[in-house]
Amino acid sequence: MNSENLIRRYVITGSRRLSNYWWASVVFLGAIGFLFTGLSSYFGQNLLPFLQVQNITFFPQGLVMSFYGILGLLLSIYLWLTIIWNVGGGFNEFNKKAGAIRIFRWGFPGKTRCIDISYSLKEVEAIKVDFKQGVNPQRTLYLRVKGKREIPLSQIGQPLTVEEVEKQAAELAKFLQVSVEGL
Repeated sequence: MNSENLIRRYVITGSRRLSNYWWASVVFLGAIGFLFTGLSSYFGQNLLPFLQVQNITFFPQGLVMSFYGILGLLLSIYLWLTIIWNVGGGFNEFNKKAGAIRIFRWGFPGKTRCIDISYSLKEVEAIKVDFKQGVNPQRTLYLRVKGKREIPLSQIGQPLTVEEVEKQAAELAKFLQVSVEGL
């Protein structure tokens, strides 16, 4: 058995998804629009040529629009920082050669910026599949470890099809030589 068959690594995307770039940009542009409208009403002149604010008084409309603009900018900064820091991104590594499982994720800056969990392959009891149907369906793979809780292996975002989840669970269970639960 060659070394390629002994190590499996699954990359987890995290917050660097197209939808997050889209929403961070939309919120930023909307916030700038609200803020410039509020400031234009305060100064009594159009700060942007396409804004016509002569009918907007500063109190209360302009003040509220400025407030919404500032809140939108703060939300946009938060979204962009999570994208830059790649919060939630990382990998799941299953290494038969070293006899270890490593789950790595990036978090927010601070003491827990890097979340790095390692387990021995001997501690793995099963791969669990959890299906939740409804308006917001969730299909999640869990790694069940002896005497410990279930560790999620799936990434957040667009839910996979039932077939894809079953295929991933079967491949991983076969690789780790453990059972699959929840199917």
